[in-house]
Amino acid sequence: MTETRDERAERGSVAITFWQGAAIIFGANIGAGILSLPYGARNGGVLALVVALAIAGFLTTVSMLYVAEVSLRTREPLQLSGLARKYLGNVGSWLIFAGVVINGLGALIAYASGSGSILADLLGISPLLGSTLFFVPGVVVIWLGLKATGRSEQAITVTMLAIILLLSAWTFIGPGIDPANVSYMDPYFVVPIINLAVFAFIAQYTVPELARGLASHSPRALPRAVVAGMCATGFLLALVPLAALGMMGRDGVSEVITIAWGEGLGTSAYYLANIFALLAMLTSFWAIGLTLMTNVLDRFRWPATGSPRHRLAALALIAVPPFLIATVGLAGFVSALGYAGGFAGAIMSIVPVLMLRRARVEGDQEPAWRAGWIAHPALQVTLVTVFGLAFVYSLLNATGLVPQGWS
Repeated sequence: MTETRDERAERGSVAITFWQGAAIIFGANIGAGILSLPYGARNGGVLALVVALAIAGFLTTVSMLYVAEVSLRTREPLQLSGLARKYLGNVGSWLIFAGVVINGLGALIAYASGSGSILADLLGISPLLGSTLFFVPGVVVIWLGLKATGRSEQAITVTMLAIILLLSAWTFIGPGIDPANVSYMDPYFVVPIINLAVFAFIAQYTVPELARGLASHSPRALPRAVVAGMCATGFLLALVPLAALGMMGRDGVSEVITIAWGEGLGTSAYYLANIFALLAMLTSFWAIGLTLMTNVLDRFRWPATGSPRHRLAALALIAVPPFLIATVGLAGFVSALGYAGGFAGAIMSIVPVLMLRRARVEGDQEPAWRAGWIAHPALQVTLVTVFGLAFVYSLLNATGLVPQGWS
């Protein structure tokens, strides 16, 4: 069928490059999670954190690649909840939508809380004003859409990497790392760290949006962008706790790590560390907010283009509640992340297994790329088991029934 001029214009308006796709994955992951990991991992140690990151990162990447194949098998550009509706019916759609919303709102609550605290400390303003100043550019870029988000993510990601590599080198060369701070490991704490690591890696909801920007002109770049973004994420998620915990030890880290880390290195490093924190939150806010908004549009079948009132309503639904919850102090920073990671991780990592199986039977087209050995049934069972247990942990944590020291 011949493509119309309007269809070509729409396709061109959302087309992104491989590096922009990888940057969106990286930006979605490098946000509140990286700022809370050193504090969350302080009892288990860096080695326990590396184990948790390896498990959560690998399995989450596998789940994301399942979503990539499902997206490439589907002719219509659907979001995660739309794909679930197509292949699993309304129950599956509402489950995945709930996972997207819980994870997304949990993240945005953490960004509102964390950004307000950091800007208040840096500028001497109120946390409420700080959160407001953070949300304005965040909402503007989300409103502008996928292409603006991809370009913004790519530009700021380079700056973030430069800052964090500089701070890490500063730590290693300057104060140095105390081997005792990084060599201890308590396996007892691997489980709660995995629950937090799940949140730091979870970005399945961004994959269909990336497919919309890559599938039309470079479909095989989609899985490569996912893997590249996740590998870069894993490297940084390990590097920051290594440097911060190695320098300060378990008793010296703060809930938002850049505050204590920057103070430990001096005034200049303090400002650099907190600029990194704000940029990390901002890039993650863009990626998560955009995909959350498009999932709202998709789930309620509102027009994604040509109807500013529907787009504004969706934007208000994803931005206003987390802002209000965070600014009235109803959710702590790390606790918000832990609950979101467990609840959303189970849904958004297990449902893609079911979608992949159904899409291989009922998909619209042969995909340009297929998940190979990673789609083995044994690996699918492992994925469901691990993230199912993470869900159970979150339930127990929410009711205060977790073992002593895990909460």
